[in-house]
Formats: sequence, C-alpha cells, structure tokens
Amino acid sequence: MLDVEFEQLSDRGRVRQNNEDYLGCSLPETPAQVRSRGWLFALADGVGGHAQGEVASRAAVESLLAGFCASGGELHTSLLPRLVQAANAQVYETGSTAGPEAAGMSTTLVACGLRFNRAVVAHVGDSRCYLLRSGRSTALTRDHTVASEQTRLGLLSEKEAAEANTRHVLSRSLGSNLFVSVDISDHQLLRGDVLVLCSDGLHGAVTAEEMAHTVAHTVDLKAAAGRLVALANERDGSDNVSVQLIRVRQVERVGMYRGRPYKLR
Repeated sequence: MLDVEFEQLSDRGRVRQNNEDYLGCSLPETPAQVRSRGWLFALADGVGGHAQGEVASRAAVESLLAGFCASGGELHTSLLPRLVQAANAQVYETGSTAGPEAAGMSTTLVACGLRFNRAVVAHVGDSRCYLLRSGRSTALTRDHTVASEQTRLGLLSEKEAAEANTRHVLSRSLGSNLFVSVDISDHQLLRGDVLVLCSDGLHGAVTAEEMAHTVAHTVDLKAAAGRLVALANERDGSDNVSVQLIRVRQVERVGMYRGRPYKLR
C-alpha cells in the first residue's frame, strides 16, 4: 500500500509584510481512502499585493481540497484538471464580487495527487514541482511566464530567460479569466522518491541541485524544509518562501484495466 510522509513550511521572507502563499493537503484517514482517493498536496502563490493575493491563494487551495475530499475513485488525471478549473472559477468570482480592492487578484497553483504508484501533477503559473530521485532533481512542471514562453518559442536562450525582466511575469494564472489552461502530467513513483512543491520565492534563490543535495543529506523532512527556507531568505528574502516535501516510503504496484486498478503480484 502507498505510504508517504510529508512536511510543509511557509515564510513571509525578509521584506514583505504579509504572506501571499498558501499551502494545504488532504490526507486519507483509512486504508480504504488510501486506495480510493489517495493524497493531495497543493501550493499557491497569490498575485496582486494590495489586490489581496493572499485571498486568491487561499481560495484556490481550499476549493481544490474541498473538491478532492468530495471525490472518490476517479482517476487523478481526469479529476485534477476539473478541480483546478473549479478553483479558477472560485478565484475569478471572488475577485469579481469582492470590490475594487480585489481587482486583478489571481494566483499560481501547483497540485500533486498521489495514489498507488503514481503522482499526477497539475499546475498553472510558476510554482513548481520537482521529483528528487537518487540524489538527482527533475522538474515535473514548466513555468507559465513570458520569459519561459519565449524560450519555448526559441526567442530567448535559457540563460537569457533566467536574467530577463519578464521571468516573473505570468503568462497564465488562476483568476485572471473565467477559464484557464491547466498543465497535467502523470509520473511513476518509486520507494525513496521525494516530491518538492515550491513557490518562486524558493526556486528563484535555491537551485534544483541544491534542493536535491539538502534533502538527500537531511534525514528529517522538517529540518530539510527549514534549511531550504532559511537558505532562500539568506540569499534573497524579497519574496514569500513556501515548500512542501513528500517522501514516498512505500508504493503499491498496480495495473489498469478499463480505467480500474488491479494489484500486480
């Protein structure tokens, strides 16, 4: 049976007066829920400053988790895009009805659903998910920023994009429009894997290789999360910093037949 441990930490950084990041998770309470629903982890980075970015990020995560808790048995690859669309609608409606101070309110969102031996990642914006395996880091998301889009079109090199003024300008976010395009990906899990969900306050200051090294050399996930946040604040600290660390302790090998899982021996 799939078994995981996790830690999460969010910090406002050294400059900002409020924290516009928001973290959340839905954990199975019984072995039956482990198999029927699994786990969901979510991280959002609100956009808008005085336009209540913290309201947007919280609304997105709470909508996502509520929808996940009400589900049962649906494949994460079909469930998560639908839940992210619902979260987008919630943020959009909140921004439309909350008055002038909420105009322009939006948020990034990265979510990871775990079930059996699979991790399904859904994201919008530039909050990221990494897979750490055998001391190496692999990005499971790609940023929805102007600079990143220009890199994919061949207009900028990766080095130029990393230094461009548009590297933090989102090309896609929750709440900006009534509908949003959601990126979704499905990945196999192995025992010992660690998934990292983080806001740009972390990945903008700490490299993926440094994340992998820190986690690999820190047995306790709580300590690892603390070290990563501290390092980001030491190097920059101008933004909120948030991270979720999920370590896979055991997986359950399954196959699929007509959309239904069956256990492999």
